[in-house]
Amino acid sequence: MPYIKTRDGTDIYVKDWGSGRPVVLIHGWPLSSDSWDAQAMALAEAGFRAIAYDRRGFGRSGQPWTGYDYNTLTDDLADVLEATGATEEATLVGFSMGGGEVARYMSRHDGKGVIAAGLISSVVPYMLKTEDNPHGVPEEQLRSIGDGIKKDRPAFFRTFLQQFLGVGFITSPVSDEVVDWAWRLAMQAGLKPTLACAESFGHTDFRADLAAFRVPTLIVHGTSDKTVPIDPTGRAAAKGIAGSQLVEYDGAPHGLTVTESDRFTNDLLTFLGR
Repeated sequence: MPYIKTRDGTDIYVKDWGSGRPVVLIHGWPLSSDSWDAQAMALAEAGFRAIAYDRRGFGRSGQPWTGYDYNTLTDDLADVLEATGATEEATLVGFSMGGGEVARYMSRHDGKGVIAAGLISSVVPYMLKTEDNPHGVPEEQLRSIGDGIKKDRPAFFRTFLQQFLGVGFITSPVSDEVVDWAWRLAMQAGLKPTLACAESFGHTDFRADLAAFRVPTLIVHGTSDKTVPIDPTGRAAAKGIAGSQLVEYDGAPHGLTVTESDRFTNDLLTFLGR
């Protein structure tokens, strides 16, 4: 390592820190595994094995033309688990788009080797507003993401990441440098993967996957998340996953792993039993 090759030949960059029970961290759109560094370091220092990888098309991973649907992305996760030997007593933790891989892994791969799961600011179970999902995000709002990226990707992500991290006109929970860092991570991704994954996380329905969660599941979501609203996602997931634990961060934005880093890391370690 640091690279593994998936079943379709795509190179996936993997970071593998520490030793002990494996905790696999799946990043959000449009970032990379580097966005998990604070938690990965804390996990390794607490006696866990922290495994984080760059989703295909993002960070240092390969950028194939195809494979940005959730079935393929979840097969990539399965290949990472197999290649790293993290196939027993693993915890899967997905942030934002990454929650979709966790949910689809539980159904498509029958949760093989998984003893616990985390959905953090996650898109699960369904982002899109429909007649039977009235609290979802309207199609035109989701479409505007792709339109903005095509028009001026650097400018779009500057504005998008400010909302992502809860930056206001007067106050901000993070420094300008943190926004710059997140922007650089976003700009590492390819244009095709960025657009295709936005389509996937905005339109994939995970409601049927919820019944496949048969392990303790931590759900963390900010009540002021404007990127992935809590009602059709975190709160709906908690209702649909038996025995799950929902922790709402009052006033927190989407990027709570950064803005509420210490609190979230402590909550995750507590959930893991340390």
